[in-house]
Amino acid sequence: MSAHDECAARERPRFEIGDIVRAHRGALEAARPLSLDQRRALSAIELCRTAALGGHLDVCTACGHEQPAYNSCRNRHCPKCQSLAQEKWVTERLARILPVSHFHVVFTLPAALRTLAAYRPSLIYNLLFEAASTTLLEVGRGPKLGGLLGVTAVLHTWTRELVLHPHLHCIVTGGALAPSGDRWIRARARYLLPVRLLGEVFRGKFLAALRREHARGGFAGFNAFDDPEGFERLCSAITKHRWVVYAKKPFAGPQHVFRYLGRYTHRVGIANSRILDVADDHVTFRTKDGKAITLAPVDFLARFVQHVLPKGYVKIRHYGLLASSNVHTLLERARTLLRPTAPADDAPLATSWLEILLALTGRDVRRCTVCDGAVVMAPLPSPPTPTARAPPS
Repeated sequence: MSAHDECAARERPRFEIGDIVRAHRGALEAARPLSLDQRRALSAIELCRTAALGGHLDVCTACGHEQPAYNSCRNRHCPKCQSLAQEKWVTERLARILPVSHFHVVFTLPAALRTLAAYRPSLIYNLLFEAASTTLLEVGRGPKLGGLLGVTAVLHTWTRELVLHPHLHCIVTGGALAPSGDRWIRARARYLLPVRLLGEVFRGKFLAALRREHARGGFAGFNAFDDPEGFERLCSAITKHRWVVYAKKPFAGPQHVFRYLGRYTHRVGIANSRILDVADDHVTFRTKDGKAITLAPVDFLARFVQHVLPKGYVKIRHYGLLASSNVHTLLERARTLLRPTAPADDAPLATSWLEILLALTGRDVRRCTVCDGAVVMAPLPSPPTPTARAPPS
């Protein structure tokens, strides 16, 4: 599918990250080393929706209007390539959602761990997933609820200023399947689990996992740990403070849950629409509450590449009832128990990329933007072949 098919219906932003990459990538690489994954992501963004990736020509059969449609890079860090992937994911998740209330719970790592996260991102992010998910499932089995929850967790690593800030957005079922499997235990209408308890358990589990990995040599080469007391100083610093777990109010209904979560699943560090101004010496972009920040282009790109995940890293994970091992057993058992009270929802879900794009943008790419005639695809014209010079006589 071409990038034109994905997002041509949206108004092209005035400034794009791809333009910044093309102009300043060389300076970034001269200033700091980049990982292979970071270089690949920048290359993909640089080439996205350009002739270098190929494409086709959209031709109107009525008025003859022609529009080239260049292919997208499909890199998950590209701000132009996620809308259809996001909507497809949401559609698939809606088929599994239980007809119960859901809560949004956020687990955040303390700022003191950011340097270590930058050094060993996969390891620290895995510990974050492990500690947060086991905290929810363990506390959910406790006396406050007493059963098995369903959890979907999505990793984000940024603030609105693009500063490294690892945290998990978790969507949690407002209730649990009893250990006996014969009943559904409903959570209170506006209360899931005590957040102070979640924070304490989360901190304990993460610290235990951090000590285990340090003992295994998982942080070898980290400068701050060259000092024999460096690791203990870090542990002491992050133990002194409460680890805040934030629980938002429950959603209005089950159909709203993954529509909401879809805003998080395929989001990248910054969208093109947030970039306000680009010049040779600065990039200005919106942050929050109507504010903006200005950085040198190299500093902007340096912040952006912090959030490039290692190739193949899974940033969306499911636990408890939603774990893959339980989808066809315990999840279906819970659905059977809940089915008598499930509200009817006969609204058809978009399934093909054309239907999804139409739902997202209101535009049918099979129709001409000039006269609304039918559009067919044709090959892009080949570049002219240079005329060979006649040999000198």
